[in-house]
Amino acid sequence: MEKVLRTPEGDALSDLVLDLFRLDSLLLTAGDRLVAPLGLTSARWQVLGAIVAAERPQPVAWIARDLGGNRQNVQRIINDLHKEELVAFEVNPHHRRAQLVVLTRKGQRTFRAAMELQAPWIDDLSDGLSVKDIRTVHRVIRSLRDKLEGNGEVEESV
Repeated sequence: MEKVLRTPEGDALSDLVLDLFRLDSLLLTAGDRLVAPLGLTSARWQVLGAIVAAERPQPVAWIARDLGGNRQNVQRIINDLHKEELVAFEVNPHHRRAQLVVLTRKGQRTFRAAMELQAPWIDDLSDGLSVKDIRTVHRVIRSLRDKLEGNGEVEESV
């Protein structure tokens, strides 16, 4: 098969993206194992984290936006978290149907326990990496994310 011609930067970025796909899969699997004793999955943990990170209670659509996910998937996860009594719904004074999602006390305890498991795991994972290198990778990923979200306008070609 004939090789597609790209710029050297395009080749390097393509290699990075393929490794990011592999890394994402490995991180999700490791996260699932880490929080399984708490009755969580990586996806549930991620949604709890988005709720915690928000400055105030938000509707599902906003949580999905913050996560870069689709509303239906996040709604399904939040419904599961609600059944487990980890989140509750509050009236949204700005929108009758879009209830606000908040952590319950049980949800707060569960999230805190997950973060206590995460701390030594992430410290071990970061062993041997420099803060400078980690921050550089973070800047590159953030720049790519901004471009894909439209903040840096990547031209579409078909």
